[in-house]
Amino acid sequence: MRKFLAFLPAFSFFIISVAQTNPVTTGSQDSAWIRDNYTKKEVYIPMRDGVKLFTSVYLPKDATEKHPILMTRTPYSCAPYGETSYNSNLWNSHRRFYARENYIFVTQDVRGRWMSEGEFIDIRPFNPNKKILPTGQAGNNDVDEASDTYDAIDWLVKNLPNNNGNVGVFGISYPGFYSTMAALSGHPALKAVSPQAPVTDWFQGDDFHHNGAFFTMDGFSFYAGGFGFPRPKPTTVGPRSNLQLPRNDNYQTYLQVGALKNFMALTGDSLQFWKDMYAHPNRDAWWEARDPRNFVADVKPATIVVGGLFDAEDCFGAWNLYKAIEKKNPPTSYHKLVMGPWYHGQWASTDGTHLGNVQFGSNTAYWYQNNVEIPFFNYYLKGKGDISQITEATIFFSGANEWKHLAQWPPAESQSKSIYLQANGKLSWGKSSTPLSGRGEGLGVRFDEYISDPAHPVPYTEDVHYSRTREYMDDDQRFASRRTDVLTYQTEPLAEDLTLAGVVSADLKVSISTTDADFVVKVIDVFPDDFRYTGSVGQPNRGVGGTYPMGGYQMLVRGEIMRGRFRKSFSNPTAFQPNKVETVKFDLPDVAHTFKKGHRLMIQIQSSWFPLADRNPQKFVNIYEANDSDFQKAIIHIHHDAINASNIILPVMK
Repeated sequence: MRKFLAFLPAFSFFIISVAQTNPVTTGSQDSAWIRDNYTKKEVYIPMRDGVKLFTSVYLPKDATEKHPILMTRTPYSCAPYGETSYNSNLWNSHRRFYARENYIFVTQDVRGRWMSEGEFIDIRPFNPNKKILPTGQAGNNDVDEASDTYDAIDWLVKNLPNNNGNVGVFGISYPGFYSTMAALSGHPALKAVSPQAPVTDWFQGDDFHHNGAFFTMDGFSFYAGGFGFPRPKPTTVGPRSNLQLPRNDNYQTYLQVGALKNFMALTGDSLQFWKDMYAHPNRDAWWEARDPRNFVADVKPATIVVGGLFDAEDCFGAWNLYKAIEKKNPPTSYHKLVMGPWYHGQWASTDGTHLGNVQFGSNTAYWYQNNVEIPFFNYYLKGKGDISQITEATIFFSGANEWKHLAQWPPAESQSKSIYLQANGKLSWGKSSTPLSGRGEGLGVRFDEYISDPAHPVPYTEDVHYSRTREYMDDDQRFASRRTDVLTYQTEPLAEDLTLAGVVSADLKVSISTTDADFVVKVIDVFPDDFRYTGSVGQPNRGVGGTYPMGGYQMLVRGEIMRGRFRKSFSNPTAFQPNKVETVKFDLPDVAHTFKKGHRLMIQIQSSWFPLADRNPQKFVNIYEANDSDFQKAIIHIHHDAINASNIILPVMK
């Protein structure tokens, strides 16, 4: 959910973009066409407690039939403001296809943001016990984002001319969260919803935290960059951060700032949600109330959850919101899942052919737009077309570069199979035969060791830059393999394809010299040394340039971090006993990838991932209150003997 305020107005329309079904020649649907065929209106819609929400409406001038409403609720602004100012994405993006279908477009500033009245609350908890009271009489406990959506839809279908009474809601990232809340609104006019990369759990896997580890770079740049600043009254002008930090090398800058308490000192006391996070370092009732998965037992509209395999922000949310909806609703309900090989929001772009150095063989964004999203909304909002081709789970498998149309997720053909860490950096489908844990002459190596030094943490990418990249999700990991504080294990070249489909689980047997540590596990596809894409250009002799060398490329397929103190419970952290072997077991977000014949499967293990995740002081203290002096080195042992057999549980698809 990492955004920068300067781009928020443009983003508010990007998040609801969809692709054209047919190519449109340049100039065939320009700004003049939109103005000739659409009228823009700006209205304040009253909520049940009397608060009014600013809403931008684009109405088709066509009066030959009634038209459906396509709505996004956003904290990122309805801009451009003013009824004579039209957003250029209506004619520059594939959203123009919907315009040719005469959809009514609605974008609403959520409560307390931009031009809407009221108080903004981050990931406002859903209240299943709201009282239905006459407008103006509802109290603070009787409104939430679901009720605001209900009230907005109710007003729209009763007041917009020539609407057909059918409403769809969708949005990406934070608007994906509001789409989930819309699905819980219960309004009968809401026929179709698509939460896309939905913010779902900001403690376990989305945006701000992964398994309890704080994602400082995303969180700090987003909140201290402007989003978290208070907005005393409705405005069309967003806040700007006055922070003056070096913006060339994020690794160096975040290392110099130091402990998390120093980041708090930089933000001051005006960022309420930032303070709330610091006040809730463990998973408690406050976090549980903000997890929509706890409330999705009655999702009535047809729903498609969409996400990206390589989404650096809300990959967890897409996979796990779908699973929660599936688990808690009748099997006859229409709830589907689509996951493509995308960065955050790439499915709504014009180019889904690649991410960074890795190519996907086709424009996967166009395929999704034309074969899933547009048919879905046309079917439920216009009664048009056929959606029989949309299966329960439409999943792109990287590596093989193919879509699979599955009857369930994870697929029935996927079975858990452990691959074990071995001495000398090897992986094997069987346990080590070494009987005891320890080191000794002639007895073989029973564990691998590295020193985790918070003063020299493992970088998340080898590039020097300031903003967190989206490409790190499939970046080359050769830089990490070369570090002494990263353990690397790999198979021999595969004799046949190996396809993974589902959750990967790390089951590590560890001992550490201190009382806390983090553990990062990466699943990596090692390309053959002679691999190259068609059209590659070699490096000039003694010069810089050419195509990135893909031979031996170590593609990150999935990586995840686990804060060791939460190995037994996210709500009740426990210290490690120094030098005692303990189990650290945790899940990585789902994988859909084929390791091709001749490739290798690699596993990397490390204890920092900086500055993506905050540094663990490796001392059992409240990390949000830790001092710079608390940070210390730790000796980490990863055991792989017959008794303490560290392994990675893979979802192997037959």
